Amino acid sequence: MATPADKSSKFRASQVLKPILFIGIGFFFIYWFLLKLEPEQKRTVWESFVGANYGWVAAAMVCCLFSHLVRALRWQLLYRPLGYRPSLNKTFGSVVVAYMANLAFPRLGEVLRCATLRTSADIPIEKSLGTVVTERVIDVLLFGLVVLAGMLVMYSDIKGWLYDGLLQKAGSLPSLPLLCALLVGAALIGWAGYRLFWKRLLRFAPFRKIDSLVRGCFDGVASIFHLGLKDTCLFVFYSLFIYFLYMLGGFIIFQAFPETAGLGVKAAFALYLFGSIGMTFSQGGLGVYPVMVQLALALYGITLEVGTAAGWLLWGSQQAIIIAVGLGYTVYFSLCKKRNKLIETNQ
Repeated sequence: MATPADKSSKFRASQVLKPILFIGIGFFFIYWFLLKLEPEQKRTVWESFVGANYGWVAAAMVCCLFSHLVRALRWQLLYRPLGYRPSLNKTFGSVVVAYMANLAFPRLGEVLRCATLRTSADIPIEKSLGTVVTERVIDVLLFGLVVLAGMLVMYSDIKGWLYDGLLQKAGSLPSLPLLCALLVGAALIGWAGYRLFWKRLLRFAPFRKIDSLVRGCFDGVASIFHLGLKDTCLFVFYSLFIYFLYMLGGFIIFQAFPETAGLGVKAAFALYLFGSIGMTFSQGGLGVYPVMVQLALALYGITLEVGTAAGWLLWGSQQAIIIAVGLGYTVYFSLCKKRNKLIETNQ
């Protein structure tokens, strides 16, 4: 039987190995991608990167920060039913510090978000954790809806890409109406299966965990309706606006290159979808995000070299502004902590 010490050591080992694994995946993709490039292609990528209009890159960085500001505004709404009103400065700082921390260690940022508000705004960590869980649940559900809508809207563009990737005839892929019918049919079958068999499956521990997780997700979503009509509408607006800003950042980066300046909203949407998938495969999207951006732009006839430069520029600019502002707020929260300790000592 495992002792508490054994469990603790396993937990620490997993915490160390996870970031190493995800960072390793990122560097593998960088190596794998560079290995495929000819010397002339590498030179062209570098020339595209250096020759970009960095005024537009700066605008994309501002857009990235603004999306975090809107996220902080949305987070403030979740504190109101709890009786807390943290300032925008502190919620925004906590969000940026969290994103910076997640670049090094997965999920560390979620804990830091709560810890910084504990020291700077005297909000108990357990209260903050509840709001963060609610945010994450809603983000996952909204992202799923955005991806589904995007795949349906862009189906005509993606169809050819699927054909090349799967080596099938384009005619063998389902039409858009048939695809919608298949999705609705799968949803109905899933609901019928849930109604008929789920209670029997709950006898088994894995299914009980799944049931608890799903119910927790529904509870998290339902909690936003306790905000009142005005704040609930604001919460939904902020959530949609965050996704709009993500896509706007991609559209802005298009203007940095002559080859992509003519791309429209659809291409920005594709860039966001592909890039979001890339962010899940490695730590902070390292190595994978630029590749996925290049694949998205290839759908619209953009060369590998320009697509790669755009991917690295968008990814690098986002991480640079998060690290710069995050470090500033790390110092700020450290000073807040010292000041609070000094006040407690003098009392």
